[in-house]
Amino acid sequence: MTRPSPPATDGPSLFDEALLTDPHAGYARLRAAGPVHRTTTPDGADVWLVTRFDDVQAALVDPRLSLNKGNALSVGSHGPSMPPELDAHLLNLDPPDHTRLRRLVSRAFTPRRVEGLRSRVGAVTEELLDGFGGTGADLMAGLALPLPMAVICELLGVPQEARPDFRTWTNTLRSPEPDSALDSREAMGRMHGYLTGLIAEKRARPGDDLVSAMIGARDDHDRLTEPELLALTFLILFAGYDNAVNLIGNTALALLTHEEQRERLLQGRISVQDVLRETLRWESPSLLASRRFPLEDLTIGGVTIRAGERIWLSLASANRDEARFEEPDSFDPARGGTHLDFGHGIHYCLGAPLAQLEGEVAITALLRRYPTLRLAVAPAELRWRRSFRNRGLAELPVGW
Repeated sequence: MTRPSPPATDGPSLFDEALLTDPHAGYARLRAAGPVHRTTTPDGADVWLVTRFDDVQAALVDPRLSLNKGNALSVGSHGPSMPPELDAHLLNLDPPDHTRLRRLVSRAFTPRRVEGLRSRVGAVTEELLDGFGGTGADLMAGLALPLPMAVICELLGVPQEARPDFRTWTNTLRSPEPDSALDSREAMGRMHGYLTGLIAEKRARPGDDLVSAMIGARDDHDRLTEPELLALTFLILFAGYDNAVNLIGNTALALLTHEEQRERLLQGRISVQDVLRETLRWESPSLLASRRFPLEDLTIGGVTIRAGERIWLSLASANRDEARFEEPDSFDPARGGTHLDFGHGIHYCLGAPLAQLEGEVAITALLRRYPTLRLAVAPAELRWRRSFRNRGLAELPVGW
């Protein structure tokens, strides 16, 4: 078939107000209009957006789609978004480099290490819930944001005295205000400097933390280089933090707006793992998978895409595809089946077990401590973060 001429958009803009406000309705319109659409990103780059489940799932494991930006035709009008030292991580690499790094990181970031954090996650959760006073609170500010930050600091071995600055830099980079490029650049520089120093400190005085474990990881005579350690630490920080924040907030909201499902959970008819799994489908914390670049001309959904053009795969759209899921807009933790939550294939999120652990502990404790929990505002009044990449609440006011 004939391709649309760049940079025309053949459906609702990926960045228009309607899609930012209600991405699920916007993606439903896009799926109905066609499987693949062309639009332009805020940085001026043309991009192909893939919206249907079968196409997204196949693309996630297609070796012809590269994550390496060196295979891109262009990087957009504003160029790279972060220093190369922080950008050379798993989500920008293909095999065999990706295979090597993932193998080494997996030797340090083990299931046993994640499970070993359970008691600490529980203790921090209880401390945060102890801080709730009166008859209401903001669950995002009081639980969903501080819990993952405390856990990621524990995981990386960030000392208590450095955590306030660490939290400030992270939140600046996570939720930049309009026209705040200078603030973001300054926060990025400070974070870069801090992580460089943290790695040096752990190399001199190893501890029982992930950074020390990554420094010590060996595979025959192979080990992580200094730039690799820096980039991977930065990736674990952001991927682990942001996904966990949104998973906790989105799961709490799902239960607060679906009383029948909450009662089923409290009665033990469904598990908290079922609820988390359905939240990851119904309200995906990540709207988009990492961008890809074809290594050769290829066809997706009947559309030919040239080598080097940018492709975005919509996890949020795929997870509500009517052709894949019955009543996809319904929140049903008992539905089972396969969906695309933290990705698929060799790039499946390394930090997924940690985010799920935090969600499990947080939601279980929250409902135990506050069985009469309720939304303090109408669902339509809730404020979502304005992002085309991630889906998370700015605040979640509740009462009891």
